[in-house]
Amino acid sequence: MTEIRIEDLPELFSCIAKIFVEKKDELCAMDANMGDGDLGLTMSKGYSAMPDIIRENTVENNIGKTLFKAGMKMASIVPSTMGTLTASGIMEAGKSLNGKDKIQAADLAVFFESFAAGIKKRGKCEAGDRTIYDALFPAGKEAKKVSDGSILEVAMAALQGAEAGVEATKDMLPKFGKAAVFASKAKGVADQGAVAGYLMVKGVYLFLESKSE
Repeated sequence: MTEIRIEDLPELFSCIAKIFVEKKDELCAMDANMGDGDLGLTMSKGYSAMPDIIRENTVENNIGKTLFKAGMKMASIVPSTMGTLTASGIMEAGKSLNGKDKIQAADLAVFFESFAAGIKKRGKCEAGDRTIYDALFPAGKEAKKVSDGSILEVAMAALQGAEAGVEATKDMLPKFGKAAVFASKAKGVADQGAVAGYLMVKGVYLFLESKSE
């Protein structure tokens, strides 16, 4: 597979949703230690809704506008903090890809970079604040470095960046929400939001890998 077409989007998001359904309890347990305990529910519900949302909001020959509209709808389905951040990431990625009828290797790097930028803008967070941004910012950065390679290489670089980002959060102190109250518990433990960001990237990678066999 060298490109993701509009008609591939429902299957792509089904692949992402499958991971979040599998990891739902694990994410909730991580979140219960540092937050509200509902992260797994939010992510599995939001991404599981996306295939149908995309089918209902497809804009012909415009993958960016399709993603933007789907992100807006997702925000209303999972109105929690993380749901809003994720939807903002999808909307920003959609804006950056407006007018494109498909996602090629370089566009996928833009997708990851813009997803991270949307979260930064909405959450007013920076790298090192121990959030989902700490997985997605390095994902975009690493993806961009290989954007002249194959689409699978871009996804693999993003996945490696996100994985390194999750690992780095073990040494960061939380600054936002309930997690900040439990800062002493954070040492040596990966941020659950960053793990959620990593899992999204992993879903994209696994989708592309399954198509390249």
